[in-house]
Amino acid sequence: MPHDPTLERLANATLLVPFESLQAPRWILDGLADGISGVCLFHNNLESPEQVTALNASLREATDTPLISLDEEGGDVTRIGQARGSDYPGNAALGAVDDTDLTRATLRSLGLQLSGLGFNLDLAPSVDVNVADDNPVIGTRSFGSDAELVARHAAASVQGLQEAGVAACAKHFPGHGATSQDSHHTLPQIEADAELLRRRELLPFRAAVDAGVRSILTAHIELPGLGVEGPATLNRTMLNDLLRDEMGFTGVVVSDAMDMRGVSGEIGIPEASVLAVAAGCDLLCLGRFVYADQVARVRSALVGAVRDGRLSGERLEEAADRNARLRDWIKRSAQERALPGADGGGTERVGLAGARRATRVDGDVPALENPYVVEVDAPAGIAVGEVPWGLGPWFGDTVRVSPEADDPSEQLTAAAGRDLVVVVRDAHRYPSAQEFVSALLGARPEAVVVEMGLPIWRPDCGAYVSTYGAAHVNALSAAELLGSAGALRTAR
Repeated sequence: MPHDPTLERLANATLLVPFESLQAPRWILDGLADGISGVCLFHNNLESPEQVTALNASLREATDTPLISLDEEGGDVTRIGQARGSDYPGNAALGAVDDTDLTRATLRSLGLQLSGLGFNLDLAPSVDVNVADDNPVIGTRSFGSDAELVARHAAASVQGLQEAGVAACAKHFPGHGATSQDSHHTLPQIEADAELLRRRELLPFRAAVDAGVRSILTAHIELPGLGVEGPATLNRTMLNDLLRDEMGFTGVVVSDAMDMRGVSGEIGIPEASVLAVAAGCDLLCLGRFVYADQVARVRSALVGAVRDGRLSGERLEEAADRNARLRDWIKRSAQERALPGADGGGTERVGLAGARRATRVDGDVPALENPYVVEVDAPAGIAVGEVPWGLGPWFGDTVRVSPEADDPSEQLTAAAGRDLVVVVRDAHRYPSAQEFVSALLGARPEAVVVEMGLPIWRPDCGAYVSTYGAAHVNALSAAELLGSAGALRTAR
């Protein structure tokens, strides 16, 4: 295939790529200079604020205002909070409070922190309406199950982030909240008719568009009720007729990760990328582990598709132009706002205030004397990753148990003569966790249960504490309620 620098540069302009290290490798710096629109950072790229700031500065030296993005939702899905958990309470907690001023202030604070680190595109907020209790991929990432509540917080989140000069990206269009499957592994299907989908799933995206959201991220889901066969990411009717023509969106359409099986499992990443751009995606988020050789294959596939007539050059030019306009907006926003390098210490203050307001207590929490804390483990989803959670930082005698492998009687023996606190995370999704907790409560009905996911399964217990998330500030708020001296010192 003959070399065509102009066409290759246009193909590069559709790419949002990951890389493998704490410093930008040469292929990334050269790629940015050759027109790659930007990068997406993950846990493997982030070590400390100083390292991240230096890394992002090196990316900006390679080209003018590259898109520097990450999945930073606050709450359970955090990249900058990977070491101890997020300083922000997350969407479910903000939805439980239902104060749009708080949501806007929280996301503004998050945006200021991200901007201070050198980020300019946040693949957030999640504006999915979580109506499936067993949803394995959304859950606490959603503001709630009521479409109007989600819509008003979607708008507030977009406004808060973008007031800080960080482009928001509402996701996962047209709505991942009614699924019981994870599109990382398969292609979920939403069983709802067109009227319900428009009234429920689409309402928050309309609110985000009205709030001026700069980008929207697609979902790898199938919606037969809207006549969509195959992933929405690859459907031109969904991305053009619905999102652009009907809903009036003029910004950048970003694909969800192209390495997810829901979009590329059967056809491979290069072919899925061609189909996504042809359908209307402007920016391809390639995923976490799609590095130099695979990026080259995606670029080659896009170039080849134009030469074969399967993808028009005009479509590539349109995508490149939209991505360039997004970068121009980011550049102007930075100049207008003259953002500080950090948020001046307000992060924990805003985040903890929201977490405290979200935390609920059913029953009376006793004055705990010498408490014994049992944390019932739950698997972290792919989007969440391995981020610490629980009450261990504030209670010395804390044990993490596997509900499948461990024996509740051993924990009852260890807790004899002491106040028992049981911590769970989305217990409604795990029968083994329910059985383990029920065994503990059968012998200790006065025990306190702390739910750090969605408070759907509510056992009979002495007191039931709901945090609506497992972020650091959610846990700290619960620890305060339980009277941890360490938590009270930390909160001051």
